[in-house]
Amino acid sequence: FNCYRFGIEWARIEPEPGVFSVAALDHYARVLEACRAHNLAPMVTYSHFTVPRWFAARGGFEVADGADLFARFAARTTARLGDLMAAASTFNEANIAQMLRILFPRAVSSPKVTAMLAAAAKAVGSDRFSTILFADPDRSMPILIDAHAKAQAAIKAGPGNFPVGLTLTMQHVETVGEGAEGAAEKVRAALYGDWMAEAAKSDFVGVQTYTRFRIGAAGPLGPPEGAEMTDAGYEFCPQALGGTIRYAAKVTGRPIYVTESGIATNDDARRVAFIDAALDEVRACINDGIDVRSYIHWSLLDNFEWMAGYGQHFGLVGVDFETFKRTPKASALHLGARARDNMI
Repeated sequence: FNCYRFGIEWARIEPEPGVFSVAALDHYARVLEACRAHNLAPMVTYSHFTVPRWFAARGGFEVADGADLFARFAARTTARLGDLMAAASTFNEANIAQMLRILFPRAVSSPKVTAMLAAAAKAVGSDRFSTILFADPDRSMPILIDAHAKAQAAIKAGPGNFPVGLTLTMQHVETVGEGAEGAAEKVRAALYGDWMAEAAKSDFVGVQTYTRFRIGAAGPLGPPEGAEMTDAGYEFCPQALGGTIRYAAKVTGRPIYVTESGIATNDDARRVAFIDAALDEVRACINDGIDVRSYIHWSLLDNFEWMAGYGQHFGLVGVDFETFKRTPKASALHLGARARDNMI
């Protein structure tokens, strides 16, 4: 492998408004230096869903000046770390709130989520608590777009000279039967909103794909009968990656970085099969002249998976969450061998 993608934690760097932790910035400098020492190009994400508690308590990205506060954080962070970076994205899956409303419409507005946010607001002495995952996209999307543009400009101001873009959750929208294209366009509009137009102004688009949405003339169809499902509850479909790479390249005209591709499963043989099928799609896209510059698997380690906790295993390396012992899986060795042999 020659790249390591990771996120920096805004809450550690700016634990209180306008107060920046030199110790936290020094920590991330050591991480970046370690990447460089091991010949890994570090790709840094400035916000991977989480925000500081104080930021959530004031309304997060549902309040207009949230964009300026994020840009301030980006500027201060880049001033310390920029000359160590190889690439950066402002947000991870900037359109995540839109995707959740397509995949899990009841979950994101459920009484449990409402109660959680109310309890969080009460705990911080506020009447609100807004996170990227559960924000109202009608309010947050224009502010997030403003935040991306301002943060991107701050990062590009340096130091450092590296590509800056954003990553999007991009599940392949596949039409089934006659008359489905109109319904598919509505799904794409709901999933991406204005983000594709914004991505076209960036240095690259980070494509993050796990499955497909099958759309008929009347709307979403769900997986076909008997389809293999992953432990995350969606269809096993590594071929979806080819569709999203082609769509992103067509509508933005920008270079493509595959910044996430993976599977939640305890059957590592299926992870190997997923990797091989996904890489076949990447190769086909490159052969067709599309400017694809990376394949970054999600994830290196079994991890905390947001609304699902530790029960879903995406890692190439298994983690015992009692002892923290880490054990490379056969899939890690398989992908590593393909990387060493440059077998895209």
